[in-house]
Amino acid sequence: MEAPLDMEPSALSLELLPTDPLLLILSFLDYRDLMSCCYLSRRLNQLSSHDPLWKRHCKKYWLISEEQKSQRNQSWKAIFISTYSDLGRYIRYYATLKKAWDDLEKYLGQRCPRMIGSLKESVREEDLDAVEAQIGCKLPDDYRCSFRIHNGQKLVVPGLMGSMALSNHYRSEDLLDIDTAAGGFQQRLGLKQCLPLTFCIHTGLSQYMALESVEGRNKYEIFYQCPDQMARNPSAIDMFITGTSYLEWFTSYVNKVVTGGYPIIRDQIFRYVHDKECVATTGDITVSVSTSFLPELSSVHPPHYFFTYRIRIEMSKDALPEKACQLDSRYWRITNAKGAVEEVQGPGVVGEFPIISPGRVYEYTSCTTFSTTSGYMEGYYTFHCLYYKDKFFNVTIPRFHMVCPTFKVSTARMVSGDAVVLI
Repeated sequence: MEAPLDMEPSALSLELLPTDPLLLILSFLDYRDLMSCCYLSRRLNQLSSHDPLWKRHCKKYWLISEEQKSQRNQSWKAIFISTYSDLGRYIRYYATLKKAWDDLEKYLGQRCPRMIGSLKESVREEDLDAVEAQIGCKLPDDYRCSFRIHNGQKLVVPGLMGSMALSNHYRSEDLLDIDTAAGGFQQRLGLKQCLPLTFCIHTGLSQYMALESVEGRNKYEIFYQCPDQMARNPSAIDMFITGTSYLEWFTSYVNKVVTGGYPIIRDQIFRYVHDKECVATTGDITVSVSTSFLPELSSVHPPHYFFTYRIRIEMSKDALPEKACQLDSRYWRITNAKGAVEEVQGPGVVGEFPIISPGRVYEYTSCTTFSTTSGYMEGYYTFHCLYYKDKFFNVTIPRFHMVCPTFKVSTARMVSGDAVVLI
């Protein structure tokens, strides 16, 4: 007998769905919603405890591998919950920072094993809480999270955060451990409530993180200090900005290292930036340029911006032997941001007259300064052939630009109430 047409159909209950469609639905839920399902009904409690559902979350948030799971002899759900109970406040940052540390260790372990050996083991939550009580400021969660993975490094050379070497100047920055950083916490005017992140034992240079929005700084901004040499007030400290948060600062640095953006030279990370456009080939000889800004030798007041550049000169390995030649002289055309031009000519490079033959590479480092925040250089080298000594030719040096990082002018030199100037 057919049911009356006006009879209401029975409501479809989620509980009545077969298991497979329900598990598929649950697989799209985030860990918070999946956990909430445990309290809705007995059946959903059983289904939301289905271990493969938690595998994705363990890999996404904690980077737990199959091998690590087998070593722990726990279910995926148990691993997620136990890890969350320890690191849950860092769930937004942990996977990103852990991957950065893992990538860095893998990359440097093959190239700079001594540097990796200087890394310290992680700290505990209570250690970080104690530091906050000591300095009277809260540490950002991304910073805390990083130190739950590695507690910086020992004060050694070379430093993890990059090096720079000139004929009469050397810098190598260590990533400070939490206790050393807390010991260098600043309360003096000009650097009030700033925590050092790095330190160079040769120059005393540090990168600081602002723990509060004071003296014109944004909270958690990272910078190199730059004393105002024209001000009588010692608290007048300008700032070269290097990051807007610890996460952005650290992960962007690691990315440049592990992708080869910063070269490894003599077991050290050198913070030279190479623009792929800064390459020029003349015949069989290719010239490429990398540059770097040196904050410790620069100032905003007076305007003095110091740059170093590294030149690589290479002759193709396929060149004929008779193409061997020797560099005689250099010519530079140097232009600042105002269009002022300076021309420089001289014998050799850094006091040398290198011989270039097929497959051979010659590299050297030099420097320049600008009174403007940017500028560029270009020019050529003059060579003579070794087989035909009366034959001379020029090799193009590609134009390469040098730009000072963003900086902030000290509020101590500004009229009270004025906004902080960003350059």
